[in-house]
Amino acid sequence: MDRRRRVRVPASSANLGPGFDTFAAAIAVHMELEVVETGRFAVETDLEIARDRRNLCVRGFAELHPPDEFEFRIRSDIPLSGGLGSSAAAYVAGLVAADHLMELDADLLAHATALEGHPDNAAAALLGGFVIVAGGEAVRYEPPMGLESVIVVPHDAVRTSAARAALPAQVPLADAVANVAHGAMLTLGLSRGDWSLVGRGLRDRLHQPHRGHLFPASMALLERADQLGALGATISGAGPSVLFWSHYEGTGALYEALRRETDGWAELLRAPFEPQGAYVEEL
Repeated sequence: MDRRRRVRVPASSANLGPGFDTFAAAIAVHMELEVVETGRFAVETDLEIARDRRNLCVRGFAELHPPDEFEFRIRSDIPLSGGLGSSAAAYVAGLVAADHLMELDADLLAHATALEGHPDNAAAALLGGFVIVAGGEAVRYEPPMGLESVIVVPHDAVRTSAARAALPAQVPLADAVANVAHGAMLTLGLSRGDWSLVGRGLRDRLHQPHRGHLFPASMALLERADQLGALGATISGAGPSVLFWSHYEGTGALYEALRRETDGWAELLRAPFEPQGAYVEEL
């Protein structure tokens, strides 16, 4: 009785321009889950989320072990909507807590993918850094030194189902080829720390243009990313949040430019890319 664990999980941004459903990155904005064996079930949080067994942290935990005798204490700085992986972080937190408490050594990515529906955000939340996912597997690599982000989080959310529905069933071959090329360029730029390649590699012709009508203000900012001082910008996941990529020397000026542009309709977050994935400590 009274076993407890605290799990810290980062936010994440998926798609990263050309990498639809395959590229993602962990962002240094976090949620914390403390799980305590008290002999009764309870959820304690100030967040506007479920406080019963529908809670995503609880559902993650229950995937590996019954939650009946545990109390779940949840804190988070990750926006609950906007495409920054709040649901993936919650599932991963619950899974990691149960796996560590019960010493299960489970395939956490497989379980998180089954709960989340796709592996990109889940892999970034679990592993940290940048990830490429394919065939149920994830390859992780370190964020290059000096790379940061400024995130525009609009007050008005867009449902993921609506963003998915906006995508065409088929795309032109030229657009698919362009995205493969830009995805390779982005990966090469990140591995080399080549900011010019990173900026060029963020271009997308498959998903962002088709979703732009759902969040026109976000897309208008994205299209002016270089004028605002960014290396480039990407819609975060299904949107409407926008991830502006920056070298640390230009992040302050970029933040101020975006603050003026978004006053009244969006929140700004300044955060580096996060090398640390889900982290658990025994209390």
